[in-house]
Order: sequence, then structure tokens, then C-alpha cells
Amino acid sequence: MHSPHTKAETILGFDFGEKRIGVAVGNTVTSQAQALTTLHVESNVARLDAVEKLVNAWQPASFVIGQPEHSDGKPHEVAHLAQKFGNRLTEKFKLPVAYINETLSSTEASRMLAERGVKGIAQKAEIDAVAAQVILQSYLDERSKHAA
Repeated sequence: MHSPHTKAETILGFDFGEKRIGVAVGNTVTSQAQALTTLHVESNVARLDAVEKLVNAWQPASFVIGQPEHSDGKPHEVAHLAQKFGNRLTEKFKLPVAYINETLSSTEASRMLAERGVKGIAQKAEIDAVAAQVILQSYLDERSKHAA
């Protein structure tokens, strides 16, 4: 249970990819994440500009970024790039970044979309944002377990 003094904080979650970045938004009081958008940007400058628009709109207190791992627990090639993205966010926005293992987030996102009747190629438009939702929801679930 949250105390009446618990401050609601907005968190932006990211499913980082070299070509697309899924974005989700969540709240620390409701502990619910929702898919927001997918950024189709490849240059670091364009990424930060796109994130800045989201930061201005949502005023987050922090960020969560998925860190992919291989099934043997070794970091995925994209993990290093996701870390660099997180470092850029910290540098530009002066907000904390948390990382969470997101190895199965795309699989879970695909399952969630299929349950809503979105299948096959139709998933492409939404999969990254829903994967970000899965990542952020995992973070919020862990956070509320530790707060209880």
C-alpha cells in the first residue's frame, strides 16, 4: 500500500534498438506502464531531440532502459549501445537511468499484441512500444515488491 505521502513520479521506459526505440510511460503510484510511441531515429542527435520532446511532455523523474542478454547471461551486442544511450540521457537530462534485463520483452510484447488480435506483420508498428511497456512494467513490478 502506498502512503498518502508517496509522490507520484512519471518514468519513461525504452526498448533500445539501432533503428527503432520503443517508448513507454509509467507512474510510480499506479505501478502501471503503457506503450507510448516508437522513435524511428538512427542518429544520436535525432534520438536525443526526439526524447527531449517526450521529456518536455511527460516530465519524467527517471528513465528505465532494457538491457538485452543472451540466454547464457552474456551481454547482447545491443547492450553496449543501450548503455551508451542511457549515458547520453543522464548527461543531457540529469535524470537517473535504471537498467533491467529485457531478454524476452519482444516475445512477451508479441504475445500481448496477439491476444489483442494484432498478428503477423501488423505487429511491426506496435511491437517496440509494447516491448518498452513490458520492460517498464517489469521495473515497476520489482519496485513495488521492494517497497512493500
